[in-house]
Amino acid sequence: MIPVRQIEKTASDENLLQQYQSTGDQQLLAILYLRYIDLVYGTCMKYLKNEEDSKDAVMNIYQSLIQKLQTHNVDHFRSWLYVVTKNHCLMQLRREKKNIAVEFQPVHMQLEDFSHLDAVLEKEKELQRLEKCIETLQEEQQRAITLFYLENKCYNEIADATGMEWNRVRSLIQNGRRNLKNCMEENGR
Repeated sequence: MIPVRQIEKTASDENLLQQYQSTGDQQLLAILYLRYIDLVYGTCMKYLKNEEDSKDAVMNIYQSLIQKLQTHNVDHFRSWLYVVTKNHCLMQLRREKKNIAVEFQPVHMQLEDFSHLDAVLEKEKELQRLEKCIETLQEEQQRAITLFYLENKCYNEIADATGMEWNRVRSLIQNGRRNLKNCMEENGR
């Protein structure tokens, strides 16, 4: 076998690659890879823009070459290695985009004591009291209040819908509102 030092200086890229593919001797691949390690590192720096990430990528690319070169037919090692390096960096950048870290902000978490639901529950109780108080009104007041407040009808529309005079509708709504207020105060607080 030819000593490694002699192979390093005399063999072409194609010869080293062919010998590696036939023998699987990683020392041959290391010799070939070391010829272009500056190219690989420079390309990684261009894309990754970080010294440590680029150093890691150089090592990872070498590890991937061990398998890839067993199955790939490579005509021009230097240009093929450049493409492999570029693709490796682009894939790494893509993975980092998908794994964006988001800062935890406790303000967005649900409170364990559920005190924020107290206002909702109080509003619901108030609506139930209001419904009960509406039921205590005279029938005409109930109808006028329901049409005015719940169905958003104006005095004229209520007068047309019920056949009552406008003044009668106004009076029913005013008296009904007062009666509702009194009922709510008596039953609520």
